Amino acid sequence: MSSCAPTSTTDAARTERSHPPHSPPRRTRRPRPAGADLSAAVAVFLIALPLSLGIALATGAPLQAGLVAAAVGGLVAGRLGGCPLQVSGPAAGLTVVTADLIHRYGWRTTCAITVLAGLAQLLLGCLRVARGALAVSPAVVHGMLAGIGVTIAVAQLHIVLGGNPQSSVTANLRALPAQLASLDPAALAAGALTLALLLLWPRLPGRPGLLLRRVPAALVAVAGATAVASLAGLALPRVDLPSWSSHALAGLPQGPVLGLAAAVLSTTLVCSVQSLLGAVAVDKLAAGRPGPAGRPARSNLDRELLGQGAANVVSGALGGLPVAGVAVRSTANVRAGAVSRNSTMLHGVLVVVAALLMVPILERIPLASLAALVMAVGIQMVSLHHIRTVTRHREVLVYAATTLGVVALGVLQGVAIGIAVAVAVALHRLARTRITHDEREGVHHVRVRGQLTFLAVPRLSRALHLVPHGADSVVELDGSFMDHAAYESLQDWQRTHTAQGGSVKLTGRRAGVRIAEPAAPDGTGCRCRPWTPWRNHQCEGGPRTPRLAHGLSTFQRATAPHVREELARLAREGQRPSQLFLTCADSRLVTSMITASGPGDLFVVRNVGNLVPPPDEEGGDDSVAAAIEYAVEVLGVRSITVCGHSGCGAMQALLGSGPGHGAGPLPRTPLGRWLRHGLPSLERTARGDGPGLRPAEEIAPRAADETDPRPVDEAERLCLANVVQQLEHLRAHGCVDRALRAGLLELHGMYFHVGEAQAYLLAEADGEMVFTGVAATEDRRTNV
Repeated sequence: MSSCAPTSTTDAARTERSHPPHSPPRRTRRPRPAGADLSAAVAVFLIALPLSLGIALATGAPLQAGLVAAAVGGLVAGRLGGCPLQVSGPAAGLTVVTADLIHRYGWRTTCAITVLAGLAQLLLGCLRVARGALAVSPAVVHGMLAGIGVTIAVAQLHIVLGGNPQSSVTANLRALPAQLASLDPAALAAGALTLALLLLWPRLPGRPGLLLRRVPAALVAVAGATAVASLAGLALPRVDLPSWSSHALAGLPQGPVLGLAAAVLSTTLVCSVQSLLGAVAVDKLAAGRPGPAGRPARSNLDRELLGQGAANVVSGALGGLPVAGVAVRSTANVRAGAVSRNSTMLHGVLVVVAALLMVPILERIPLASLAALVMAVGIQMVSLHHIRTVTRHREVLVYAATTLGVVALGVLQGVAIGIAVAVAVALHRLARTRITHDEREGVHHVRVRGQLTFLAVPRLSRALHLVPHGADSVVELDGSFMDHAAYESLQDWQRTHTAQGGSVKLTGRRAGVRIAEPAAPDGTGCRCRPWTPWRNHQCEGGPRTPRLAHGLSTFQRATAPHVREELARLAREGQRPSQLFLTCADSRLVTSMITASGPGDLFVVRNVGNLVPPPDEEGGDDSVAAAIEYAVEVLGVRSITVCGHSGCGAMQALLGSGPGHGAGPLPRTPLGRWLRHGLPSLERTARGDGPGLRPAEEIAPRAADETDPRPVDEAERLCLANVVQQLEHLRAHGCVDRALRAGLLELHGMYFHVGEAQAYLLAEADGEMVFTGVAATEDRRTNV
């Protein structure tokens, strides 16, 4: 449910309609952060209050436990988590797990299991394995949520009908005919009214409906059913909130060790996966909001796991339900305009206030109304959008197996079944290869569709031997993998067929080259791999000339199908990059490769020497200034990075023109006039006012007594000093200075050593500026 949240908002769509995607958008007045967070907190609180009570009812826990979990989720997870806009609390996805634990072990032991699950999450967060949860197939996650939704809906239907749910789905289904025969009309009326309001409220027409729809449908449904039941004098079971003095806290876990371990594992799994996928979905929602204030930093998933673990420890210790990121509340928080974690924490404060001061009002809510609310949430977890998605990706079998496993056996068993089926499907696809042979106009075509492994070698050999000796042949390889056995078989046949006077032309992605080829057979030492999509030169020992037509053909065949949907979205919504990346035009710098970025991420400006001419300088260049103004004023980028690199030809030309080099002044040519903007960098280097270069620890460890940056030559000192100098030029631009003063912009310095394939970030160390190597495990932001 949470992993496929929409990536755009109504406001973004309205902005898109008001101006073309690439035209400067109209300036809108940004809301004050404090006011935006407060209004978002109120909106989330109004949704969280009835849902927390309803989920507690569905699990069979004390109703206060839902309020405790909501408050702890807002305050603890909201303060410590790595996704500022995600709202945590009791989640519908945990209902089945928690209800089973309460049925087996009792409430106090369930609280202890929640504490242990939180400690397990803290351990996983310290081990930095959060992104590993994203490796689970989406079909398994969607199937798990659908199975939980079915279980919730069937169980709560009994309460809506005036009865009590059973311990399993099968038992609930068997008891349903008897329940229908003895239904309670009052409970059914309250539940039906709640469902009707939930369904109709978001569909109110006209301008009045637009205003009324700002009130959450969940609050309207429960409040409406409560008011009608009270005015009509219906005799119904209602919410019962005992005194907080008698609230049960966690006790020592009691039960078989293996059973408790499985309970902790299942709770940890569901809490972690739902929270991490929810954080990814919140990132997508926030990225779709207009303006830099609407696009917070990307979530730190390891920190989010630590925050969720701490929240579960506190919630379990205080007698609350397990805590996880909740999609409904998080979506409402983002769409209400929240800009920081203050909104989630304020919502937690409001829950505490309600739990202490609104008990008489809460105790008038009919249980049938809460059950109907949770039943509707369970039905929504069986998402038609998810079903269409897994159908399009041919993973219906995985989805169905996981759903049925969760419904019939439980969450942990169902997820295990789903993962096993997903692995089996992946192995089947890997082993399934279609090989055909046909003859057209005297040329024999052998086409291989799918992955070419040793399992397909016998069929490949049979198809190749259908080609007569001495005939012209074309082998089309349409797949992304070829193992050693298939490679050797293909190469042996090619040599034999060519020796007998025939011709062989290899086409397609693989082109007869195996993965992890150690070296070129001609001894040239080229180590280009067939899996390097940015390769655009030849390695047969000849000149390295661009193969434009071949590259375009490869893109249309291999890459375009994967990026077409994302590019179509960017074409509709326009570009919203978060960073201006200003670097050199050197062909060895592939910005998308060294920054791991994709379409729409970076607004890139490249020129000779990564120079930023100072504003209003005589003989300056307006193209760079125009790009800076457009990025800051129109696109609203949050950061600007100036990236230099080793072996820069522009810096070498500057060195050759400097004093003592004997090459004379810069020539009065377009290139010479442009390089004059780098003369201040040359002067900085001559003064010795340049940063050092410190390697990453894991790439070049220093001795215990080594503290100074590693030495660099004169050309490299100039390249490093040029980055610092261009950052000073950048600050002189008016739009940049205003954004820096307003706290809307950050400047970064970066240096890329081409020969080492190593990136360095400019930072302050011991009172001096130094470029420090970025380690492979490092995740940081450096503001200069």
